[in-house]
Amino acid sequence: MNRRTAIQALAGAAVHAWRADGETSGLSLRFSTAATHFTESLPLGNGRLGAMIFGGVDEERIVLNESSMWSGSRQNADREGAAQHLPEIRSLLLAGKNAEAERLVNQHFICAGKGSGSGRGKEVPFGCYQTLGDLRLRFAPGGAPGGYKRELDISRAVARVEYERDGVRNTREAFVSAPAEAIVIRLTASRPGALTLDAQLSRAERATVSAEGNNSLRLAGQLHNGTDGNGTKFDARLTVRAIGGRVSTAGDSLHIETADEVLLIVTAATDYRGFAGRPRAEADAAPTAPYNALLAAHTADYQKYFNRVSLDLGTAPGPSLAAFYFQYGRYLLISSSRPGGLPANLQGIWAEEIQTPWNGDWHLDVNVQMNYWHAESAALSDLHSPLFALIDSLVEPGSKTAQAYYGARGWVAHVVTNPWGFTSPGESASWGATTSGSAWLCQHIWDHYLFTGDRAFLRKAYPALSGSARFYADMLIEEPSHHWLVTAPANSPENAFQTPAGERAHVCMGPTVDMQLLRYLFAACIEASRILGVDSAFRAELEAKRARLAPSRAGSDGRLMEWLEEYPEPEPRHRHVSHLWGLYPGSEITPEETPQLAQAARQSLERRGDASTGWSLAYKINLWARLGDGDRALKLLTMLLAPVSANKTATNYSSGGGSYPNLFDAHPPFQIDGNFGGSAGIAEMLLQSHNGLIRLLPALPAAWPEGKATGLRARGGFTVDIAWRGGRLTSAAIHSALGGPCRIRHSGKITRHTTKPGGVVRIRENS
Repeated sequence: MNRRTAIQALAGAAVHAWRADGETSGLSLRFSTAATHFTESLPLGNGRLGAMIFGGVDEERIVLNESSMWSGSRQNADREGAAQHLPEIRSLLLAGKNAEAERLVNQHFICAGKGSGSGRGKEVPFGCYQTLGDLRLRFAPGGAPGGYKRELDISRAVARVEYERDGVRNTREAFVSAPAEAIVIRLTASRPGALTLDAQLSRAERATVSAEGNNSLRLAGQLHNGTDGNGTKFDARLTVRAIGGRVSTAGDSLHIETADEVLLIVTAATDYRGFAGRPRAEADAAPTAPYNALLAAHTADYQKYFNRVSLDLGTAPGPSLAAFYFQYGRYLLISSSRPGGLPANLQGIWAEEIQTPWNGDWHLDVNVQMNYWHAESAALSDLHSPLFALIDSLVEPGSKTAQAYYGARGWVAHVVTNPWGFTSPGESASWGATTSGSAWLCQHIWDHYLFTGDRAFLRKAYPALSGSARFYADMLIEEPSHHWLVTAPANSPENAFQTPAGERAHVCMGPTVDMQLLRYLFAACIEASRILGVDSAFRAELEAKRARLAPSRAGSDGRLMEWLEEYPEPEPRHRHVSHLWGLYPGSEITPEETPQLAQAARQSLERRGDASTGWSLAYKINLWARLGDGDRALKLLTMLLAPVSANKTATNYSSGGGSYPNLFDAHPPFQIDGNFGGSAGIAEMLLQSHNGLIRLLPALPAAWPEGKATGLRARGGFTVDIAWRGGRLTSAAIHSALGGPCRIRHSGKITRHTTKPGGVVRIRENS
């Protein structure tokens, strides 16, 4: 399928520029029919509350979410006596007996208890993220609707449904307000008294619904905690304000009759953070301001984030969809990750299930990190803070896990985690024994500092950063062939290799991803300790151990090696490309500084193949962009945008990726990391800033011959505006917030500048 066909086939979805209220322009995702599946509906959110708008005519379904709707509870999942088996596991690995070591890991070195419940943990202590419930609006039957339009305006974060029925034009508008902490839906009609409907809240389990007064419903309940059933309490209220007509209760429903206009307000909360009385108090706090005031406050709050960046790739279908997709990724992060809240999970905040896929948790071997790959470059740095809060929450339990399994200082988290501080290995050595999750999390701490230069943040985050480094410094052992320091036991996330004896194994020593991560982590901690003037002795320890880490190497076939040995691969086209971490999001491999390793990375990508799941396609966009191949990156982006049926939910690990009709990423099923990774990849094609060099248009595809971008961010505290024509840079403005040296690569040359805080470097080229 070529790019144009893929774009035109996106299941009726089209991207348009439009004018809202005759005053402002923006981007919308538009449909001509109501949604019949979750992945056709329109996502709204304020970071904590979420709503999915289906837009039905006889019945409107709105899926409701609250970010702390987590079952489960705190537990001690560290296996007692695990550390006493570590010497034997390592001895077997040093002897090349990987399969035997793996069997020992499965016996003694996984978590205690049921772990994540094999990804179905809603009633075990690990828990899962769950839907809050549904709001359903039922209307009296009528004639066939005409002129139907359903659209999401991401410039205002407002969804709109319009249709004509029996001579009456009906309009619904919805948004989720952060200032009001409420989901707001307004219904209007072109004829007075034309609005008659029933409204009902519902949830499939563990909830009751009751009417309170004449104009409100309450949905309340308690999730399972994995032990005695008394887990997170939740409370939601629907309040109706009608102009004209009347509102009354009918059992567990509200009946609105012959109204001119109806305003529906949903508030919700849980007791996740342990504040006594918080659920009912917050659920009761329905805003009383007029609709226009609520909308104005919401729009101003949302646009203070969204309007920081603009991107114009032209009006042709392909480039315009790419520009929309970039902004859609920003929209989804603004809507699912706000300061003070929980970080975006595997589905952001949007879920219709009680048992979400893979528990809707935070996977630490690529997925939650990918959710935040575009936070800095796409000018959403402050929305990174929920991830930093999650990291902080893992330090204390992770310190216990480090001791229980490795007898090590510092802290560690393995592959999966939750709001309850789960840091133990997973329940299978094939994936759960991976120890590098916490190192990868800490990359975000240092990267945030590189973008912002915020020393106060660095000082606050340093204990987590250095604590992670302390763990790995203790975990390293010497391997016998080259006397390198390596991690053991370890995994290359979720991938397998074949031992010389022909056995399939996962547990190993010093996989490439670990070594790349530790070089980055140790270097970051060394530099942070210098900046802060602390930990000189530990700094010296890290410098000595970093110099002895196993290097990234090309194998005999020219590919970058994934393991210390050139093991045969049972699955050569595996979705994970972890050994290329040093190319992206790391930066130890670049075409300019390490050309042989860059070529080896390219060979690895070629062997892995392009087809994969959604998030893997997104990862490869970024990898090809770092290699400077914009056309190949665009090919992967086109595959990421390929249409996937809304009812396709079975995972195809080799070639299941693409986009659902509402542009949610299809793993499948829906997994939001592909959206965020794709947005990051588009930014990476236009601007890169690693290793002290700002690269303008480093991977511009031929299909984007002209365009402009404003507000992109670069490491060093720079904001970058760029414009190009005929595939060549025409102008750039690099705004410095911090001052200092600035090296810029553009049009085949490198220029050097010295900037002052608030200064601007301007570049003009002949097109």
